[in-house]
Amino acid sequence: MRQRRETASAASKGSIGGEESEESGEGAESRTAVHIGNPRRSSFVWLALLLIIIYCCSSIYHYQFQSMPVPLTADEAGKRGFSEIEAFKHVKALTEVGPHPVGSEALHLAVQYVLTACQNIKKTALWEVDVEVDIFHAKSGANNLGSGLLSGRTLVYSDLNHVVVRILPKYVSEAREQSILVSSHIDTVFSTAGAGDCSSCVGVMLELARGISQWAHGFKRAVIFLFNTGEEEGLNGAHSFVTQHPWSKTVRMAIDLEAMGIGGKSSIFQAGPHPWAAENFALVAKYPSGQVIAQDLFASGAIKSATDFQVYKEVAGLSGLDFAFLDNTAVYHTKNDKLELLKTGSLQHLGENMLAFLLHIGASSHIPEGNSTEAEEDIRKNSAIYFDILGMYMVVYRQKFANMLHNSVIMQSLLIWTTSLIMGGIPAVVSLALSFLSVLLMWVFALSFSFLGAFLLPFISSSPVPYVSSPLLVVGLFGAPAFLGALIGQHLGFLLLQKYLLNAHSKRRQLPLIIKAAVVKLEAERWLFKAGSFQWLILLILGNYFKIGSSYLALVWLVSPAFAYGFFEATLTSERLPKPLKLITLILGLATPILFSAGIFIRLAATLIGGMVRFDRNPGGTPEWLGGFVIAAFIASLLSLTLVYLLSYVHLSGSKKAIILATLMLFASSLAIVLSGVVPPFSEDIARAVNVVHVVDATGKPEEGQNLKSYLSLFSTTPGNLNKEVQEINESFVCGRDKTVDFVTFLVKYGCWAYNDTVSGWSEMDIPTMHVLGDAKGNGRITEVSIDTKGSIRWVLAINTEEIEDFELKDARDSEELISVGKKNGVDGWHIIQFSGGKNAPKLFDLTLYWRSGSTHKSDTPILKLRTDVDRLTPITERVLKKLPRWCSLFGKSTSPYTFAFLRNLYVNF
Repeated sequence: MRQRRETASAASKGSIGGEESEESGEGAESRTAVHIGNPRRSSFVWLALLLIIIYCCSSIYHYQFQSMPVPLTADEAGKRGFSEIEAFKHVKALTEVGPHPVGSEALHLAVQYVLTACQNIKKTALWEVDVEVDIFHAKSGANNLGSGLLSGRTLVYSDLNHVVVRILPKYVSEAREQSILVSSHIDTVFSTAGAGDCSSCVGVMLELARGISQWAHGFKRAVIFLFNTGEEEGLNGAHSFVTQHPWSKTVRMAIDLEAMGIGGKSSIFQAGPHPWAAENFALVAKYPSGQVIAQDLFASGAIKSATDFQVYKEVAGLSGLDFAFLDNTAVYHTKNDKLELLKTGSLQHLGENMLAFLLHIGASSHIPEGNSTEAEEDIRKNSAIYFDILGMYMVVYRQKFANMLHNSVIMQSLLIWTTSLIMGGIPAVVSLALSFLSVLLMWVFALSFSFLGAFLLPFISSSPVPYVSSPLLVVGLFGAPAFLGALIGQHLGFLLLQKYLLNAHSKRRQLPLIIKAAVVKLEAERWLFKAGSFQWLILLILGNYFKIGSSYLALVWLVSPAFAYGFFEATLTSERLPKPLKLITLILGLATPILFSAGIFIRLAATLIGGMVRFDRNPGGTPEWLGGFVIAAFIASLLSLTLVYLLSYVHLSGSKKAIILATLMLFASSLAIVLSGVVPPFSEDIARAVNVVHVVDATGKPEEGQNLKSYLSLFSTTPGNLNKEVQEINESFVCGRDKTVDFVTFLVKYGCWAYNDTVSGWSEMDIPTMHVLGDAKGNGRITEVSIDTKGSIRWVLAINTEEIEDFELKDARDSEELISVGKKNGVDGWHIIQFSGGKNAPKLFDLTLYWRSGSTHKSDTPILKLRTDVDRLTPITERVLKKLPRWCSLFGKSTSPYTFAFLRNLYVNF
């Protein structure tokens, strides 16, 4: 008996390849095998653990992004505090004027309201504080940003009115020479009253200005509040201020307030170039919120948008912060950007943060200058890495420190891996390769399964994006297949690894078969867990090399599980057989990563789902399944990255069948909900984005004569056909892909059109003209063109850059140069001029074209394409809009037409 126990002990402590006792008995073998080979992980424990993790992730998201401060009344806030109730009154007043785009009477009313509110602030300001109110009329100008969304365009503006307020201490003379700019825009797109974008920002700024007017006597610099117009037409308000207003020369820091949805927590999504602003915001903000991953996505072009902050940074050379409301992104620029959806506490959150920040930096003795003169590499080294933890605390450090930290972790990790592989020899190298293969198989199967669902969805559902109004459906439609694929992929890798390890052990001195099988399984389990760390190590190396700010996420997902594994599982000797991974290793290893990233990942998913409403920028130009593919890829990638540790525990438990069954049930139930139509793809509050445009097409070639075509065009930036909408409207629309409409800034490749009753509501006198005044063909061909927009103060002109090398544009009334000769970049062979202005903006222009020396002069090629927009409802348009289904909303952006548009071309053989 004693010998039998000693043999079992030796077997349990001996080396896998070392000497083993040959006298072990069957009882000891069984006891050892049971001890190390049968971890008691019941299916109920694992399902409960999975549910707990899901619940924790949901709770973190709600606490971090949905938990709002209590709104304060004017009495509760006091004269020097911030009151959401007072700010809300401003938002309500601005939305009551209705949509107020540039050039509209409604915008004039909105500007007058803001001006009156600012004058009232001046009257009630502290006697030691000066409040200067200026109604600034911006003359004509041109904004030519060479990067980002506006690349290849020149944005021309005229006759814009802004309200500018400067608040400064009365007895600090030098305060006028250094100021802080706080900016937002009053104007909206034509399709919404803009409660979120950006009346909410204006309301917060008015209440902030009132509060600052009671505090500024202790400031060392002025605070300028810019209420601009023209932002929605291409950041024109900000550009006109920094290039024309005298106060702009004193600005040392810019803070922009924006909205890409409505309400929620207003977060920093762009900061810099200098990190000083982010560092000081983190010090004093009461409810700090900001994620550098949003800045990374914005900079990469994945988010197709631009804000005034781009002008302040690139044109004025300023550093600062860019804030945005990001809740309910599906309502962005639609009718549902309305007051009823503005979440209580949203304005209080932004207002209290901004008030504390302005009080701090206003009294600061030093604000660093902008980084416009610094080398790009120096700017990148000093850029801020920032993120908040549960909306309670913000972490900020500089890229230079991040490089040191990341390099240290990378070097230590590589050293540990290298040492481990050298000690383990070829079996360790092969085991690492096979365990990493399991990670790759996870990715392949997770992506494949979720892609398959995304591809099939448009064929079996009434909409390719049936989850827009109910985002939780993506958990079942894409999350379940991705989870199942990840599990299957890793299990295949586990079986391959197990097979190799079994073969490797058979070449060594034999363990009893039952113990060997158990040891191999436990070794394979550990390799799968360590492969997760290796995956995140690779991501950290790549992120560090490309200086990606959000690489801190890879750091957290690498270090925390690796530390837990090292503390609870690793040993310094190879003389012990492996044991089952402890549950505490998983729990403690994942606690910190989930805390840091769960809320961010859910927020990104929600933003991505909301963006499907405007996914198809050229309607009909992308396959219907592509939007689903994007979401499926995001979810599958996210699960492959984050579940690698958790799933490594599953393969030795008896819970695989239960997990697979539960996953299939989740997918089936989600699919049943979609097919049954119980949950519609869109609702009255989360609407499909559509455009209804009466088009008068005068683009015929010269030899065709004046062949006018008048029709009503219906199209959507939301993927999917318009059959249901057309049936509901019942106005003889014909839908298809056989009629491409070129709106100059985009193409409609799928849409619907109707010709009935389209000749009323306009006349031929409204059609814009382009007349050639001169065509000199000397050393270089120069063509003079006169453009008459016939009353339109919003138009776009595309110039063929394959034929035209350069051009200049002048106001024909006084020969004022609007666009000068200089290098022009084009996109897809066209340079776009985008014009917008007030009621007194010019309507007659002189355009000079300088041809390329090697021009082909193809006669059927247009050199100019013009679209003029008119804010007018013809009888047919008005009738269709009244019949528009409640789940649809007009959608506006700077490049989209109003409800009436004229199209005109000028060909080479004019």
